[in-house]
Amino acid sequence: MSSMSEKSPVVVNMTDSPPLGDPEKAYTYEVELLRDVYEDEDTGMDPIYHAKARILNSAFQEIGMGRYQVRLLPNFVLASTQLVRSEDILPANAPQCPAHGTVKQIVLITFSTCSGSFSSLPVLDGSGAFSLRMLQNVTVTTDFSPSDNLWPVATTLILTPTVAEFGYNGPYIKLAWALGTLVGAAFWGFASDIFGRKWAFNITLFMTGIFATAAGGSPNEIALLSMVAVWSVGTGGNLPVDSAVFLEFIPASHQYLLTILSIWWALGQLVGALVAWPLIANFSCAGTTPETCPKSENMGWRYFMYSVGGLMLLLSFVRFFVFHLYESPRYLMSRGDDKTAVEIIHEIAKYNKTTSRLTLEMLTNAGQKPGVEDLDVSAKAIVARKMKQVNLNHVKPLFATRKLALSTSLLIIIWGLIGLAFPLYNGFVTIFFNQRGADFGDGSVYTTYRNLVILSVIGVPGAILAGWMVEIPRLGRNGTLAISTILTGVFLFASTTARTSNAFLGWNAGYTFTSNVMYGVLYAVSPELFLTKDRGTGNTLVALSNRIFGIAAPIIALESNLTTSVPIWIAAAFFLGAGFLAIFLPFEARGHASL
Repeated sequence: MSSMSEKSPVVVNMTDSPPLGDPEKAYTYEVELLRDVYEDEDTGMDPIYHAKARILNSAFQEIGMGRYQVRLLPNFVLASTQLVRSEDILPANAPQCPAHGTVKQIVLITFSTCSGSFSSLPVLDGSGAFSLRMLQNVTVTTDFSPSDNLWPVATTLILTPTVAEFGYNGPYIKLAWALGTLVGAAFWGFASDIFGRKWAFNITLFMTGIFATAAGGSPNEIALLSMVAVWSVGTGGNLPVDSAVFLEFIPASHQYLLTILSIWWALGQLVGALVAWPLIANFSCAGTTPETCPKSENMGWRYFMYSVGGLMLLLSFVRFFVFHLYESPRYLMSRGDDKTAVEIIHEIAKYNKTTSRLTLEMLTNAGQKPGVEDLDVSAKAIVARKMKQVNLNHVKPLFATRKLALSTSLLIIIWGLIGLAFPLYNGFVTIFFNQRGADFGDGSVYTTYRNLVILSVIGVPGAILAGWMVEIPRLGRNGTLAISTILTGVFLFASTTARTSNAFLGWNAGYTFTSNVMYGVLYAVSPELFLTKDRGTGNTLVALSNRIFGIAAPIIALESNLTTSVPIWIAAAFFLGAGFLAIFLPFEARGHASL
């Protein structure tokens, strides 16, 4: 039995096409399928959708965590390598490799190596030390996107030099970012439920790259703020769409990897800080007003925008041309296109060098209902139906029962509180470090950006720790989210007591570490608790809350004095409030399959 859950997993003995409401019979061998995240909760879910979702869950479990999913991680392409949960006890019928034996277990991931050709890769083992494990046919891909945190950080990094050159009020650049991400979260989340995940996944990154690069050529503050707002429309949609795409392609036993994906959040911040440090520190003017800071002496922030904008364009081309993204089978099923969903399942299985026994008849039989005709599943027809659905069909299921309403409402509030607290501090962290450095007698542009690099490095292991903590019994997603968010607020409060630069940096190191744990869990648990057919809408609601509250951050900054500790106290209080609310989330996603 898997150690993922205290409850026994559902064993799906799949022999025949399942009757309606009994999706636990669909294949010709046993597949261990985790219980649904809602367990016995009456969610008002369509029984046909439920039956089909269970069948697709078992299909992905059969395919396993193969190289297609690994490329979505995105990190390594492990050709012909099967990843399995490390803490699961291997079943009696564990896959055997000719001349090599059974699957080999290591912490976090397990690799079955069935070839005589091996390469080495360091993997974190149970003692916390790095050890070398022999992996077969390992190739590396550059298909990753650190953009989700690079762009909020980008506006922070260019704030001081652009204010010096253009003479505008600094918080306005964060307001432009907040408004853009609000529009992006609203548009792309709903659009992904209508047009699908694929195009939104590809377009958002390209949109960010093209307008961010253009921002480097801004002749004045109006042009700059406009470019920030437009590129933020792309970044605002990238996060909810990316999390939905990844969750809908991985087997239920590997949903915890969505938490570890937040490492790209930390790496995005690190990339931004590493690029900004030499450029802005060495190519910025000494003056602080437009009269003393001409463009010719202040090119550092422009070089920075060209660099990171170009990086995003490169990564968007990788998404378009190097890695072929299939449309989500779970999404296709939710809109009635069972045929294409089955075809894609088999394409993914083929890509993973395995097979799937899923057939169209299995989904068709599960969805048979007298008097129901096949729907037109074209995008045009779906849009037409959506326009007629004034009753918000994708919103109502999120509040269908008292527990679902509590879960959705708490997530919306938690996202909102964090959405205000995080940019209120991080959006102006360069100002806080400059001010504290001046107060302590050791402030400089070089030191400020060096400290940001240090903090960015410290944030990376936070995402890894989050991936481990969310699988601890009695702690899980909700406990990890509550503890990390409360500690984030505590460290922020403590930073106001610092009397030296090193003390201020130390408290910020703790804040950065715990906030990366917090975001890792937050970004994972939200899509896990939404149904596939409503996931884009659910992600949109929490993202909208995050962005709407985020608009308040620059407004507070405009009305308060950033040279005092007041904004820090406000941010810390909101973190504490969000952490305490997380304790009351009614559903625990640990050890349960999303639907």
